[in-house]
Amino acid sequence: MSSPQSSCCSSSSDAEASPCSCCTGTPQLTEIRTTDSTITFANRLDHFLARWGINRMGHRVEPGLYRLGNPAPESPVFTSANYTLSFDALRSALAGNDAWILVLDTKGINVWCAAGKGTFGTDELVSRIETTGLASMVTSRKIIVPQLGAPGVSWPGVLRRSGFNVEYGPVRASDLPAYLKEHTATPEMRRVRFPLWDRIILIPVELVQALPITIISVLAAGFLLNWIVAAQLLTAILAGLALFPALLPVLPTKDFSTKGLILGGIVMLPFIAAAGPAGAAGTSLNWGTYLISSLLIFPTVTAYLALNFTGCTPFTSRTGVRKEIFSYIRILAVMVIAGLIIAGAGWLVQAGVV
Repeated sequence: MSSPQSSCCSSSSDAEASPCSCCTGTPQLTEIRTTDSTITFANRLDHFLARWGINRMGHRVEPGLYRLGNPAPESPVFTSANYTLSFDALRSALAGNDAWILVLDTKGINVWCAAGKGTFGTDELVSRIETTGLASMVTSRKIIVPQLGAPGVSWPGVLRRSGFNVEYGPVRASDLPAYLKEHTATPEMRRVRFPLWDRIILIPVELVQALPITIISVLAAGFLLNWIVAAQLLTAILAGLALFPALLPVLPTKDFSTKGLILGGIVMLPFIAAAGPAGAAGTSLNWGTYLISSLLIFPTVTAYLALNFTGCTPFTSRTGVRKEIFSYIRILAVMVIAGLIIAGAGWLVQAGVV
């Protein structure tokens, strides 16, 4: 499946162990691997496990240069993250094409998230061009980068440091066959879409990652406080993990935190209505105290989980995420503390302590 990079050095194992004399001062070039456009059952199983967060950081391919089909020196060069879902989406979309794929080391993270973190970026791209000896393999000095990688890749920086031009391709790999006909992206190809299916497929990994702390916190609330509070906590968590991604575009306001607060407040309304003005049975609180504390504590749980979702969507920017975190995390903390104080004071009053 793999063939060694041609160079002035011998391809013997001894030559691969250390730079040879004719390349003194030049790092050993990495090998060129081969791939195809076929998505096998093993690939699909890998995708399923990745979606459910099983061995989350293990779904990656080796960084480096790949031959897709039988590329010639003039064949196009594409870039990909080394996350298996990103790599497989690219190679399957290029079925019937001969091409080079330059895989960057994004630590098993997809293009969009890695671009925000900086691992799918200018430095890594330039470094990978050098270590693969790409310039000696292709005659074109153009690399096609997915549009969602643009936040991390500066085309002037890449051109200045490597001599390669960056061409930003379409948002989705599925549009590449049409894009390659003219190397021009239509407005629809440039449009960043985040439809319902793309949002709900993120839910399983969120649920799996939050499962241990959810079980512990809900059981603790049930045994130490009461099961009404436990049910409210579970509802707030599920709203943040599952309902929020599904309802993201229809929730009002721009910031994810306030969207989460609104959703968290809505899912608390059935509990508040069930308690009724006559009193919150089973909570040792009068209805007014129960209402206020419920709307201060539990929506913040949903909002916090919603805030974590900013890194999973193309709706946000790197600077916008940072700004929102610093703007709202203190507010959420104050709301929780105020809700706990009110609930504690109400319990003391109802118990006749004060």
